[in-house]
Amino acid sequence: MVKVKLPQLIDPQKSAMKRSTYVGIYSTALMERFVGSVAACSEEVSVDVKFSKDAQSLTYFQGTANAQVDLLCQRCNHEFPHSISIEYCFSPVQGQEAEEELPEAYEPVEVNDHGEVDLLQLIEDELILSLPIVALHAEEDCRVGKDDMTFGVIEPEQERKNPFAVLKELKRD
Repeated sequence: MVKVKLPQLIDPQKSAMKRSTYVGIYSTALMERFVGSVAACSEEVSVDVKFSKDAQSLTYFQGTANAQVDLLCQRCNHEFPHSISIEYCFSPVQGQEAEEELPEAYEPVEVNDHGEVDLLQLIEDELILSLPIVALHAEEDCRVGKDDMTFGVIEPEQERKNPFAVLKELKRD
């Protein structure tokens, strides 16, 4: 199958009228924030997106994106491969009122002055959001075992005098 580069800006209204489907790739060289969030990543992200209108005549687009990355294990500090696969469903909006009327099934996405959506930035945002908060190997694959982990000992807190004890003695007098 031929790998087609997808456009960065897409007009969702026109694409929905045509019932367009895009299947292709984005180069990770265009995704600086995503590349900066991982240890290493493949050269491209495969994306498919389908534009349509629902029963209420709302424009929406949905699809998937897949990427292969290497993350840095926070336990052993070694890289490990991680596969990212996301699904999304967006509806273009312009203004706050339109966003409030949108059904919960659709995630709102702001269109620019020309009615276009920056699909590249949208996919990059979704990929960043799908990264794990703390990247860790599975325990059986990690080079640091349970015996290698150390935890500090918390000293018991010293007993302090009650600052109101002085008032208690004044009351007795």
